[in-house]
Amino acid sequence: MANINISFHSQDDSQVDAVKAFMKSLKIKFEISKERPIELSKEQQQILDSQLNPNKFTYMNVESLYVDLKNKYEL
Repeated sequence: MANINISFHSQDDSQVDAVKAFMKSLKIKFEISKERPIELSKEQQQILDSQLNPNKFTYMNVESLYVDLKNKYEL
């Protein structure tokens, strides 16, 4: 048996009930997901996109950072 993901965009609860009844009448097992799609604003999407490709010049080697901190605080 193969699983198929189907998105159903209902206008009201009566449509959901009708689809449930139809699936039950055909003896098709189904489950209703509670997940809601998230829609981001253009600004939020740009922030996420910028984090996917960070500027590599802003990062330091961990070993050199450790040595610099040791020297700075005389540890």
